[in-house]
Amino acid sequence: MATPGNIVVGTHVWVEDPVLAWIDGEVLLIKGGHDIHVRVTNGKTVVANVSKVFPKDTEAPPGGVDDMTRLSYLHEPGVLQNLAARYELNEIYTYTGNILIAVNPFQRLPHLYDTHMMGQYKGAGLGELSPHVFAVADVAYWAMINEGKSNSILVSGESGAGKTETTKMLMRYLAYLGGRSGVEGRTVEQQVLESNPVLEAFGNAKTVRNNNSSRFGKFVEIQFDKSGRISGAAIRTYLLERSRVCQINTPERNYHCFYLICAAPQEVKDKYKLTSPQSFHYLNQSDCYELDGVDDSLEYLATIRAMDIVGINESEQEAIFRVVAAILHLGNIDFAKGEEIDSSVIKNDKSRFHLKTAAELLMCDAQGLEDALIKRVMVTPEEIITRTLDPASAVVSRDGFAKTLYSRLFDWLVEKINVSIGQDPNSKSLIGVLDIYGFESFKCNSFEQFCINFTNEKLQQHFNQHVFKMEQEEYTKEEINWSYIEFIDNQDVLDLIEKKPGGIIALLDEACMFPRSTHETFAQKLYQTFKNNKRFVKPKLSRTDFTIVHYAGEVKYQADHFIDKNKDYVVAEHQDLLSPSKCPFVAGLFPPLPEETSKSSKFSSIGSRFKLQLQSLMETLSSTEPHYIRCVKPNNVLKPSIFENMNVIQQLRCGGVLEAIRISCAGYPTRKTFYEFLHRFSVLSPEVLEGNSDDKAACQKILDKLGLKGYQIGKTKVFLRAGQMAELDTRRAEVLGRAARTIQRQIRTHITRKEFLRLRTAVILLQSCWRANLACKLYVNMRREAAAVKIQKNLRKFIARKSYKRLRTSAVVLQTGLRAMSARNEFRFRNQTKNAIIIQAKWRSHRDYSYYKKLKKATITYQCAWRQRLARRELRKLKMASRETGALKEAKDKLEKRVEELTWRLQLEKRLRIDLEEAKTQEIAKLQDVLHDMQQQVMEANSMVIKEREASRKAIEEAPPIIKETHVLVQDVEKISSLIAEVEHLKALLASEKQVNDASKKASVEAQGRNDELMKKLVDANTKVDQLQDSAQRMEEKLSNLESENQVLRQQALSISPTGRSLSARQRTMIIPRTSENGSMFNGETKLALDMTPAFVNSKEPESEEKPQKFLNEKQQEYQDLLIKCISGDLGFSSGKPIAACLIYKCLLQWRSFEVERTTIFDRIIQTISSSVEGQDNNEILCYWLSNCSTLLLLLQRTLKASGSASLTPQRRRTPSAALFGRMSQGIRASPQIVGLPFSNGRLIGGLNDLRQVEAKYPALLFKQQLTAFLEKIYGMIRDNLKKEISPLLGLCIQAPKATRGSLVKGSRLQANAEAQQALIAHWQSIVKSLATYLKTLKTNYVPPFLVRKVFIQIFSFINVQLFNSLLLRRECCSFSNGEYVKAGLAELEHWCYAATEEYAGSAWEELKHIRQAVGFLVIHQKPKKALKELRNDLCPVLSIQQLYRISTMYWDDKYGTHSVSSEVISSMRVLMTEDSDNSVSSSFLLDDDSSIPFTVDDISKSMEQIDTSDVDPPPLIREHSGFSFLLQRAE
Repeated sequence: MATPGNIVVGTHVWVEDPVLAWIDGEVLLIKGGHDIHVRVTNGKTVVANVSKVFPKDTEAPPGGVDDMTRLSYLHEPGVLQNLAARYELNEIYTYTGNILIAVNPFQRLPHLYDTHMMGQYKGAGLGELSPHVFAVADVAYWAMINEGKSNSILVSGESGAGKTETTKMLMRYLAYLGGRSGVEGRTVEQQVLESNPVLEAFGNAKTVRNNNSSRFGKFVEIQFDKSGRISGAAIRTYLLERSRVCQINTPERNYHCFYLICAAPQEVKDKYKLTSPQSFHYLNQSDCYELDGVDDSLEYLATIRAMDIVGINESEQEAIFRVVAAILHLGNIDFAKGEEIDSSVIKNDKSRFHLKTAAELLMCDAQGLEDALIKRVMVTPEEIITRTLDPASAVVSRDGFAKTLYSRLFDWLVEKINVSIGQDPNSKSLIGVLDIYGFESFKCNSFEQFCINFTNEKLQQHFNQHVFKMEQEEYTKEEINWSYIEFIDNQDVLDLIEKKPGGIIALLDEACMFPRSTHETFAQKLYQTFKNNKRFVKPKLSRTDFTIVHYAGEVKYQADHFIDKNKDYVVAEHQDLLSPSKCPFVAGLFPPLPEETSKSSKFSSIGSRFKLQLQSLMETLSSTEPHYIRCVKPNNVLKPSIFENMNVIQQLRCGGVLEAIRISCAGYPTRKTFYEFLHRFSVLSPEVLEGNSDDKAACQKILDKLGLKGYQIGKTKVFLRAGQMAELDTRRAEVLGRAARTIQRQIRTHITRKEFLRLRTAVILLQSCWRANLACKLYVNMRREAAAVKIQKNLRKFIARKSYKRLRTSAVVLQTGLRAMSARNEFRFRNQTKNAIIIQAKWRSHRDYSYYKKLKKATITYQCAWRQRLARRELRKLKMASRETGALKEAKDKLEKRVEELTWRLQLEKRLRIDLEEAKTQEIAKLQDVLHDMQQQVMEANSMVIKEREASRKAIEEAPPIIKETHVLVQDVEKISSLIAEVEHLKALLASEKQVNDASKKASVEAQGRNDELMKKLVDANTKVDQLQDSAQRMEEKLSNLESENQVLRQQALSISPTGRSLSARQRTMIIPRTSENGSMFNGETKLALDMTPAFVNSKEPESEEKPQKFLNEKQQEYQDLLIKCISGDLGFSSGKPIAACLIYKCLLQWRSFEVERTTIFDRIIQTISSSVEGQDNNEILCYWLSNCSTLLLLLQRTLKASGSASLTPQRRRTPSAALFGRMSQGIRASPQIVGLPFSNGRLIGGLNDLRQVEAKYPALLFKQQLTAFLEKIYGMIRDNLKKEISPLLGLCIQAPKATRGSLVKGSRLQANAEAQQALIAHWQSIVKSLATYLKTLKTNYVPPFLVRKVFIQIFSFINVQLFNSLLLRRECCSFSNGEYVKAGLAELEHWCYAATEEYAGSAWEELKHIRQAVGFLVIHQKPKKALKELRNDLCPVLSIQQLYRISTMYWDDKYGTHSVSSEVISSMRVLMTEDSDNSVSSSFLLDDDSSIPFTVDDISKSMEQIDTSDVDPPPLIREHSGFSFLLQRAE
């Protein structure tokens, strides 16, 4: 990466270090062009060759970059430093192109994997948000959906790097994207995830590097249907480490299941005859029996539950653990030498006990098991020979039997899980997740490590090809030439291992097939075959070891057990023993073999079989689009916050990450966009930027001017060869160095001049002080002279003022006496005049009022008598006309009106009489009050006279003899005499008033008598009315043809909806007086509906009722149809009130629909609203119906009541014995307060009608609930439409657009800069425009301000959540300039809130508190000086510690180059976050969007004012219809 020309003195570079791998320093000296002396950060000076030195990017962000292809210098130390910087900030994921590197944090980070985080990454492009495992899964899923091609995700890494957990996260996210319910209530993805505990129990074990290491490879195929939903899955496993069953070393453990069964409940252990793990040979080879923080007894129960979940029943579970226990007992069977040569027997009774126990558990014959372990049957053409094994061979036979049994058990579990999950044979697409072991190199490497590293070589070749392909795609996309780029391949290593016939695996199979082959002969064969292969090395002083040079480094293998571990065959004796087992499960593990192989041992090579499996896997991966996740273990102590450079760099090499970097370096390792290139290197040629708007041409000119060769310029990027970036940085450093020296020269000049000015100022100040001292002395003398003159002046002024004040006091005393006397005279005159006027006014009022009452009484009496006479005449005419059938109805109507008017007049007379008595009583009380007041005035006048006499006497005695008051005394005496005369006159007036009062009382008594006579006449009139009613009932038999019309009239009068035949069950004579009991007022012109049918019911009545009832139903249906037709259109608004809502309410109230048990009108109204708003994107219509629904709901809320409140319940039933006019008169008497109120058109109009409440039945209450639901639905549709409209703009508003090249030239084109600034906030202005449009629509449709506020509060909360979450997920947004951009946009929103006023915007601005404080943090200066307390309490009080930590660590200053908060503050934040994690406090730093309905019906009712529906004009469609005449009534 570096050349001698690029490295100069003062350059910051990376050099190799034996402890830290790489360490940075500064170049001190360059000798000979190749040896470079570097002072590293620890203070030492090292000498390194120029080829081992790499330049350091001093301008790299302190928190690293999320994609390492964006590094200016793509080399090992740069990659390592970037990963370390991000790991320190808990940023465990980093991209390298399309490859995701995941560093194990060794701690819980739940905020990274919750459901909300999944929602953020759903549909986001790779690189759009911060690196995450969800992003890789999302890209794979959508690539499968959009392109129809299967995808695969390859997760690799060494043991403990977090492969299994990463795979779980991938499965969870894919389940989130494509999950659906399974047949038995569990989803396919849940079954796959729930199978992990079972596979981990039987396939995972503790190793040196990991407490839960997967000792098998796993490839999970998740199958999807055409709609992208998970339809099936399958799990494939590779190379289970069988040797671990029989052989382990300290501090490792065997497979978990062995320890789990030893920790099972005691009854289970007794059943299987188990004790502690220390007593079993297969477990006590290691001193480790327990894991830190793991309770094996609880894990046993968890494994049982997991088996239940994946469909393993109890009998199968019992059989599985019997096999596991049998394997433990097999391991305790020891052998001793037998009597014969090369024979063996069971060693002792303890071994025989374990033998019998194993036979019992496997349900086979104990003797047969013994023979299978120590005997072999050899089949020859002539005979069958049985031979015994020596003790060593018997142990090998025992271990082989245990390994085969466990391997078959594990394969059965995998197959059972696959059957339980189910596969989709019709699936055309799948996503495969490969959890495979990483490259391994231990002190002792055997056949397992050989196969693992062979797998990694295969995967590395696939990985290299994929990376090279990605490079080619990048170059093709940018349209640059890439034909000369070389590709590094590892095919020679693969040929060494798998090539036929000369590969290692082929030679191993050949050795296994020869009985006399040993590991030494196999090793010698390898030495001879590959002695000239550069990838194969023979170690010195070893006869069985060999070394292979892998892509990740050299690995030394021990071939001692290669032959034994490669053999995979079932001994015929073992097969014959377990095939007939009485346990079906055990017998199923060893199905019968074909007859020709039943008596011999068929050899099968594990290496060849594994190669075939691997070939199948590679074919599957080749048919899919691969995605790579490289897991890295940062330290070997498995603790958080520890980053071991040497360990990580080795894993990067083994994982192929550095190989991918080498592929990139072979081409163009440095890629810069035109903006980034110009931003960094425009200082090398500033004149290029002037007057040229083409960024590509400007980059070309800069590179041509510098004379670089071999670079490429694509469509959007500049591609630089290795070393060219360093050369550019060197020249840039020279330019900046010259500029720095110029700045230093100017600064020194400035400092010198500043010192000179300071000295000159000091001299001038000294001179000024001396002159000031002389001036002070002169000032003292002048002050003395001035003081003397002032004293003389003040003394003369004091003497003159004293003389003047004495003279002025005398004059004032004289004037005061004269003015007081004049004021008293004026006061007495005005008081007398006022009292006289009051007395005159009272007397005239009393006289006129008395005359008015007499005249009114006489008039009413005359009117009543005359109308009574007219009524009698009319009655006689009606009796005569009743003989004529055709005129009956007209006579009846006139009679009813006359009788009603007469009754009302009589009641009015009674009321007037009562009012007259009350008026008299009040008049007497007023006169008594006047008399009492007069007496009080007389007493006060007397007391005043006495007081004035006393005052006059005292004044005479105290006055000097010179002053004469004789004339004043005479006047006082005259006034007293006049007052006494006035008092006498008042007494006379009082006496006359008493006489008038007595006369009034007599007149009242006479009026009472006349009223009694009128009451008698009223009773007589009632009697005559009853007689007339009886006559009308008799006549009703002759009017059957008019009965239906009478029913319609009664229906309109009573406003009751028809409910089938229930109407006929009502009383035949009915009138509903609107009194205070039913919430309305009675009036004199109420239409009466009289049912003239006889009181008795005969058998023919049903026939006469059917036709009227049918007619009524048809009429009611006609009215409802007309109402529905009317409200289906846009009726608009009247005085800000929605006409449709008011019309519906008034009609339902008039028809009494709220009080019936059954009606269809509510359903029809709801259906009309539903059809109007369903699937609507027209906000005008939605706002129109939102206004109508809220208004109608408010009216219903204040009108309907579910039960109780009898005083407000409408009176719907009357006693049948009450006569028509008797009930009418009772209704009038029950509501005397209505007298004198205005009547109009048959209904009393007034504000009290709005207060009416009715007891609602179930249909009405259900209608109210449905209306509430539609209100919430329409509100949500409007809110969601606005969210949908502004969501695309929010993605553009969170990050400032890239500045044009012109902005790099300072001080030029001010107008263009202003236009650019205006264009920067165009997206924000689009949001403001959308908000203004919605506000205008809501206001035009008179939506209640309460709902408008709620809409915009939730919208601003949505804006806050989206912007804040995007800010925390995208590091490029957490910059200083981007903070300024977002702050300017927020100012636009604040201006809109101010313009919208608080009535409509409410507290919407406060909902942006998170993004406002986050942006405030980005744009503040001097962040390193801020303390944590100041940040949390003053700057960002709303942000949680996780959010504050996130934004602090992601911040970078792209404008001034400043740093974020200090490291001490970061450390304090980490401590607080750890405490929160320990306290189970949610550590998620993302916000959730609240999409609930933020109000209730009560909130709407409280927030809206009372609505008066009386002044709403009905629409023209129903205005002329007689059935809706009640809508035309107006309030006066």
